[in-house]
Amino acid sequence: MSRERTVSAPATTPDGAPGTVPVAPGLFTEGEAPHLVGARCAVCGSHLFPAKPQCPYCSSDDVRETALSSRGVLWAWTAVTAPPPGYRGDVPYGFGVVELPEGIRVLARLTVADPAALEAGQPMDLRIVPLHTDDEGRTVTTFAFAPAP
Repeated sequence: MSRERTVSAPATTPDGAPGTVPVAPGLFTEGEAPHLVGARCAVCGSHLFPAKPQCPYCSSDDVRETALSSRGVLWAWTAVTAPPPGYRGDVPYGFGVVELPEGIRVLARLTVADPAALEAGQPMDLRIVPLHTDDEGRTVTTFAFAPAP
């Protein structure tokens, strides 16, 4: 599998101030048209997220990195009201399952924390959002899904 990655924003700005860093490298791209970085098995055609070097469905090593759709539909959701151990972001926050056109369901943050404001089958768009500030003063970003306009 190709290990080519889209470069994220620098950790510092040109004037040396703290910048942004992704919560984990290789999960998503940032910019005007962000997308999740997944993989597709060249043998069975299955899509994977996050990308893996081997297909969990047919065990093939012929897995290629691919951009996944940035729009999906809401399949399940809840609100997280107590921070998990080690979590440094704000609560409450929405958390759910978004089904992508590629046929995979992605566990993700939601930009809406109120479960009553969401509904099954609702179109959702990918967003890159701030998660917290790290010890170096940088904004840590992650992916989340927001109700589509």
